[in-house]
Amino acid sequence: MEYELRVQTAPEWVDVAKSDFNAFLQDHAACERKAAALAMSMVQHYPDKPDLIRGMIDLAMEEMAHFREVMKIMLDRGLQQANDEKDPYIRALLKLIRKDGRTYLLDRLLIFSIVEKRGHERFHLLGESLDDAKMKDFYLRLAKAENRHYTLFVKLAHQYYGQQEVQDRLDELLDAEAEIVKQLPFRAAVH
Repeated sequence: MEYELRVQTAPEWVDVAKSDFNAFLQDHAACERKAAALAMSMVQHYPDKPDLIRGMIDLAMEEMAHFREVMKIMLDRGLQQANDEKDPYIRALLKLIRKDGRTYLLDRLLIFSIVEKRGHERFHLLGESLDDAKMKDFYLRLAKAENRHYTLFVKLAHQYYGQQEVQDRLDELLDAEAEIVKQLPFRAAVH
């Protein structure tokens, strides 16, 4: 169930994220809040899938705990939440979701897995680069959580779809995600 991203984030992304760390924190808080909302929407949309429901409720709770932690950091810095902006990375990935009933769930699970995998990579890069021991620990801890999250989505995809179908579609989506990452400019944001 483990896989690798097709393109690694360039080290320059860390410099951009750290250059406006307050903006990065605001984006990070929004990402955690949206991830929790997404997990809960999946609970609502798939009432016939008990394992998905259990996994998504646990995920939503963890994402909200992360949101709370990021908000505490922001409030300690005198920051407020920023207005929601459409994330160009997420928007590009969501366009790849096939709308037919049979594959819609597969694409959602795999895309959310890729988003979590990219979050794992970036939180790890950022955490390793931070001098503040508490912030370093925070982001390295979050990187481990993102790793659990990406594997949860892949595990669920394998539960509801055949192994070859999952692997073929995952390969297509990983290739597409690599092209998206290559084309997007770096921002003081998670993605």
